[in-house]
Amino acid sequence: MSAEVTNPGAVGRKRGRPRIDLRDLRRIGRAALLGPSPRGRLPDALEHVAKAHRGHHPAADLDILSRAYVLAESSHRGQTRKSGEPYITHPLAVTLILAELGAETTALTASLLHDTVEDTDVTLDQVREQFGEEVCYLVDGVTKLEKVDYGAAAEPETFRKMLVATGDDVRVMSIKLADRLHNMRTLGVMRPEKQARIAVVTRDVLIPLAERLGVQALKSELEDLVFAILHPEEYSRTRELVMEHAGRPDPLAATARSMRSVLREAEIDAQVLIRPRHFVSVHRVRLKRGELTGSDLGRLLVLVAEDADCYAVLGELHTCFTPVIAEFKDFIAAPKFNLYQSLHTAVSGPGGEVCEVLIRTGQMHRVAEAGVIALGNPYAADAAETGIGAAGTGAAGAGGSGGSEASDGERADPTRPGWLSRLLDWQRITPDPDTFWTSLRDDLAQNREVTVFRANGGTLGLPEGASCVDAAYAQHGELAHACIGARVNGRLASLSTVLRDGDTLHLLMAGEGTSGPSPEWLDHARTPSARLAIARWLTAHPTTSAGGPTPDDSGWASSGGPETGPPPSGAASGPDSGAGAGGPPAPAPGTDRRGPCAIGPVPVAAGLPDASVRLARCCTPVPPDEVTGFAVRGGVVTVHRAQCDAVARMIGSGREPVVVRWGGSAGGPSGDCRVTLLAEAFGRPHLFADLTEAIAAEGVTVVSAAVEPPHEQRVRHTYTLQLPDALGLPALMRAMRRVPGVFDVTRAGRPVSAAGA
Repeated sequence: MSAEVTNPGAVGRKRGRPRIDLRDLRRIGRAALLGPSPRGRLPDALEHVAKAHRGHHPAADLDILSRAYVLAESSHRGQTRKSGEPYITHPLAVTLILAELGAETTALTASLLHDTVEDTDVTLDQVREQFGEEVCYLVDGVTKLEKVDYGAAAEPETFRKMLVATGDDVRVMSIKLADRLHNMRTLGVMRPEKQARIAVVTRDVLIPLAERLGVQALKSELEDLVFAILHPEEYSRTRELVMEHAGRPDPLAATARSMRSVLREAEIDAQVLIRPRHFVSVHRVRLKRGELTGSDLGRLLVLVAEDADCYAVLGELHTCFTPVIAEFKDFIAAPKFNLYQSLHTAVSGPGGEVCEVLIRTGQMHRVAEAGVIALGNPYAADAAETGIGAAGTGAAGAGGSGGSEASDGERADPTRPGWLSRLLDWQRITPDPDTFWTSLRDDLAQNREVTVFRANGGTLGLPEGASCVDAAYAQHGELAHACIGARVNGRLASLSTVLRDGDTLHLLMAGEGTSGPSPEWLDHARTPSARLAIARWLTAHPTTSAGGPTPDDSGWASSGGPETGPPPSGAASGPDSGAGAGGPPAPAPGTDRRGPCAIGPVPVAAGLPDASVRLARCCTPVPPDEVTGFAVRGGVVTVHRAQCDAVARMIGSGREPVVVRWGGSAGGPSGDCRVTLLAEAFGRPHLFADLTEAIAAEGVTVVSAAVEPPHEQRVRHTYTLQLPDALGLPALMRAMRRVPGVFDVTRAGRPVSAAGA
């Protein structure tokens, strides 16, 4: 592969960040061949590293770096890379990459030594004795497992080991990312098939990890290098487009001059820089917009001193230029899950071209480029003062858990992001290397996250497309088995609801041990932690999970697809509705007669023994309800349940109640009666069919049914039912409550709160 292809960052690179080139490597190699410098003097090979490191940490002690270099150089002496250069040039280049990004001295020391334990006779005990526990931990974290011991599982198990170590110290992955970047830069000496294999792993695992850790400087260059290897034709086409525009007037320059003038007049101290896009970013813009313009090849970056200045700049730009409102995003008030903070907007320049603008402070810019590397040492006593200011709190908030609590004697990184905690949780219960490797790639493929606000305070960081099921397991772990519902932004929602960035979530929980997930939850779970927990529960409860809806299955959100409202009130929903429950048609409005099958126990009016009685349809009393009656025209007594609202109204109007009691059967099958039930439920597809199926399974006939329009995603079904035996009413109501989505079933006539109306 040509040098041009293995160095895709030469054109369109982000400016202001020099990197080591082949001439520097040769100088380092020559210095390495000369061996270490005299005692007390910094080795010549460390000059580039020392200069970059002192630029970020002026007071840094370089003595430990000198000692680490001496050990690394003597250990690797005689080893060469496939390119023929001394092997020591590789750890030096890795260390320089980290030094340019502002890594602290401990991380640089470990990066110089990162291959000594793996490729030389140096042991971890030696590293620990000479450089301390922290350096030893970092070196061990990036040391590969031997293929002779692990075979084909060596690569996935090595990444598992690194991730576990990263969970305790994110500097482990920072060193690994810099190591992979230098290897990718020099990949041209490898066979094409090996280049492709390494590039695929870089694309699927390391680039998403760089994105999640916020190390955009490494991520962007890795993307370009992978792009050149895996898609050489697209890479060449994109490169040609960039070269074509390189000789033309840059429209961004004119807009930048106008912005500087506007901000100077507003007395806002700001730098306005042109920030070229890297090749993959240009390629994505071309796919999205089609033909490219000069302003599509870069963005304008405005750097200010304070957070408040960011909003002042935004106000001036939106006042003096025409803003594209749809492009505005505030990542300062709501930082991304990977520490990123900026204001994003777009304005129309003097020539009518649309220019994207990023507004941030200098500290935000350092974090945007270096991510977790900008945090420095997470264990330093002054970690809160050495790091990232507002971005630090943003990282904790957006990640869900921020730091991690350590058990006795266990090391824990206070900067651990929430997504990493979730990844570590599910990897512990995935012992199979192939399953782990596949799940890891799938998890990292979800390279965007949303931040969900919990109703009781705090946030959850979830992958884009996550549902309420995922949120329940992210917040409650195994206790999420008892989740029975959710409110999203104050409205009742099914557990299958996909959460969006900024949603407020309130999970509704049943008592522990009283409910559990249904198999359909697996259709709505996107995160490995949720899927694994649900699968374990279902395996442990095969009888419950296979028996259809039960109280322990109470996944009322097990229905797939979007929520849909039921048919309007009064819609035809009897036996002809396809619900599978038979029965005669509903009586005509205004009639209050018992149906031909209503020949079960009948009430007797004690004061009017010759009067005929009829059951009020408003409350449909059945034995052994407490009842009372009222005489109406024609010598008929209408019987109501004592708790019926109509009883209180008639007594209040001066009507005299008639004493009524339950008598014997009027003949025919004993116990046959009619009852009206109200089912309160969360609206979802197929709810009506599921309810009528549950009713039919109890041997009950649907006489009539009506569904009211949904209110706040709640819906009420009213059923008039013919029971073969009044004693079966409690069992029928329990069966209806077990239908997913139903949270209450009551007898008609009971007062209902306004919330449920």
